[in-house]
Amino acid sequence: MELAEFSISIGLAAIAGLFIGIEREITGKSAGLKTNALVALGACVFILLSLQFKGDEFVDITRVMGQVVTGIGFIGAGTILQHGKNVKGLTTAATIWCSAGAGGLAALQMYAELLIVCLTIVAINLLFGFIERKLLAKNKKNHEENQN
Repeated sequence: MELAEFSISIGLAAIAGLFIGIEREITGKSAGLKTNALVALGACVFILLSLQFKGDEFVDITRVMGQVVTGIGFIGAGTILQHGKNVKGLTTAATIWCSAGAGGLAALQMYAELLIVCLTIVAINLLFGFIERKLLAKNKKNHEENQN
């Protein structure tokens, strides 16, 4: 792989992770800009490394992608916490998992797809985060009215 291609792939992976992490950072959630950028970058680097063995005998380069998914699952699991009946961190874990996917797209030079995925992730987190806050506020209001 040429150094220019490598640089473009890892650069776009990091930018994608930063873009994905913006919403998490703005809303004060864990795993913001740096975490998502590093997850996307790391996934990209490992997949780029595996691509160097493409065509070699007895080598299955797709196994690296499976291992990236598994490894990111462990990172995501670390963000999930249970507080009584409430579970927190599921969206953060899912966002980290999606950032790794974005890194994989960058590694495979699927740049149009990378853009679509990044926009979709951010739109889901922003739009449904807004809807979730509205629903929670409404439920809290209804609960308080029922207490009185």
